[in-house]
Amino acid sequence: MYRCYLIELNQDFQYEVSVDDIVLAIRNELDLEITTTQFEMCAGRGNLSVNLRYVGIIHLSLDQIQICRRFQTTLFRILLKWELSSVSDEFSLGNNPEFDYLLLPATAKDQRTSNSIIDWKPVVFSCENVSSCECKDHALYVHTKDGSVCSCKLKNCVVSTPHNGFIYIINGVTKYNGNSLLYRRGKEATTYKEYNKIHHGIELQFEHQSLLRGRGVFKVSNNLQKCRLKKKKGPSTNYVELPPELCSIIMSPIAINTIYSFSFIPSIMHRLESLLVAFNLKKMLVDHCMQGDIPLYKVLEAITAKECQEACDYDSLETLGDSFLKYAAGQQVFKTNQNHREGLLTQERNRLISNDALFNYGCSSRLTGFIRKETFDPNQWVIPGDKLKHISLEEELVSSRIRVYVGRRRKIKAKVVADVVEALIGAFLSIGDEEAALSFINWIGIKIDTNIIPYERHLTPSFSPEKLRLEFLGDAVLDYVITMHFYNEYPVDMLSSEFLTDMRSISVNNECYALSAIKAKLHEHILCDSQVEKQIAATVKSVEKLPLESTFGWELETHFSQVLADVIESIAGAIFVDSGYKKEVVFQSIKPLLEPLVTPETAKRHPIAELKELCQREHYERKETMDEDGTSVTIEVEVDGITHKHTAKATNKAMSRKVASKEVLKFLKVTNSKLLVINK
Repeated sequence: MYRCYLIELNQDFQYEVSVDDIVLAIRNELDLEITTTQFEMCAGRGNLSVNLRYVGIIHLSLDQIQICRRFQTTLFRILLKWELSSVSDEFSLGNNPEFDYLLLPATAKDQRTSNSIIDWKPVVFSCENVSSCECKDHALYVHTKDGSVCSCKLKNCVVSTPHNGFIYIINGVTKYNGNSLLYRRGKEATTYKEYNKIHHGIELQFEHQSLLRGRGVFKVSNNLQKCRLKKKKGPSTNYVELPPELCSIIMSPIAINTIYSFSFIPSIMHRLESLLVAFNLKKMLVDHCMQGDIPLYKVLEAITAKECQEACDYDSLETLGDSFLKYAAGQQVFKTNQNHREGLLTQERNRLISNDALFNYGCSSRLTGFIRKETFDPNQWVIPGDKLKHISLEEELVSSRIRVYVGRRRKIKAKVVADVVEALIGAFLSIGDEEAALSFINWIGIKIDTNIIPYERHLTPSFSPEKLRLEFLGDAVLDYVITMHFYNEYPVDMLSSEFLTDMRSISVNNECYALSAIKAKLHEHILCDSQVEKQIAATVKSVEKLPLESTFGWELETHFSQVLADVIESIAGAIFVDSGYKKEVVFQSIKPLLEPLVTPETAKRHPIAELKELCQREHYERKETMDEDGTSVTIEVEVDGITHKHTAKATNKAMSRKVASKEVLKFLKVTNSKLLVINK
């Protein structure tokens, strides 16, 4: 007994070949959440949408299963460019239940009934003796490499040409024969008969037979990768004319649409397997720490590394989870260690949520097996039931009701595991469920107490240890509320893997906070010693030359007093404590000081990051040198033999590097017009 699901394919592009639906027949029932998940794939010329729909149960005999396996094994070996000259007999009947599924062509939409969802004609006839035929009118027999066949066998089929080792899809008969002229670019015209004699040493015996119209087999690609430039409309391949007597029939009849549709199956099945991995992880989370519901696609996004090169990865969720973890752990150590200074609080927080700590939490919670970190290679895809590429799987119990199959062991970097832990936290936050995020954090081993603890220390405006404690707390709160603001403010399609990280780094930094403090004239109310007062005055003087319509943009070039940034963070921390730990109050209070907030249109990359990215993309050589005290930095970039160089001297190394990078970028943009538009 097999449960049948219809894989419905729809293309948003015009092409000479269209896609048809495919039937997936499996032993076990898929969960409704998997079958209702739609996704899109990149087909080169446009997008292909995939939808899975349950259509019923079928009962197959062993003979029928054998026919089905022979069909799919033969077709996939053809598509994956395996050496093949005949129908495949190297298949199994499903000894491994985890690979016991069938992929079969579906009937046309206007021909479907409850009993005819599978188009059996190509499945059955593909493995029969091709010399047999049910054609009522044997009007013409054609001589092939393997003997005479009815012409109907050559209308839609797959053939091999042993003389050159190629496989072709045949979808018609041409008006030419062996005596017709063959025109080749830059070559003198010859007949097809002469061409085969000269180039292949073959003398055509049936030169009056009509030539077949063939094309190469469709390339099986990773259709899950991010879409790049779409191919232009029009013919995608050159057709060839083939003498039938040189062709050996492999599969007949089989429509070109069926073959084209099956070329997407490796990517489709890889996505379904990934969804099953995400579904099992979700079940494990439900068992241990989750009360509400989280969309399956969010779980999949949270376990998908950038190395997979797919449309969605965990980068944005990891940024969101990282900021929340910093906020939650910071609040925890602040409330439970009221006598600790800022340095000790930072050490304690790092102990709780460092990458090494998160790696250990992820391993002990058995999250590593769910991580997806490799680009899908269709050539490594295992054809279901194929004996030539058999994989042994070990069954493993990961929770009380979840069993998984392990095919191989992998090495995963500690940073990747830590990122996935943060991304799973971000997945809960993306649906507005902080309680579930905290439950997950506690489950993996980070104990966070959300109860409000009365704050017994007195808040003072001076540069006391208490102010530094408030800076520590305010920094974490601002980081989270600003990051969450950007995540909620912009639609999902704008949240590229870098978008949220860039917006956060532009807005959550000391330079932005310092400019905000000056703009709000907070520097006039800071109690400090004379030395700090001079630093503040120098910073204010340098800022007077700048337009302060916004507080972001990396405009400071000389003096920069850290105290100005600290005051914003300490005020945020004080408001947070005074409001009873309500982060919303902090954002409402501090937002006016930071406005206007950065937008995608006004965002500017940090000059250092922008220059590095540009040099990597354009393969420019970049050099950086500095003097002994680190306050003077020289950056050189060589472009087409011309060196662009700038030396900057500021109060510290970071400022000098930023200014030097900014000036070199200006040189490059002025002297090279193609750099005027830099990707943000």
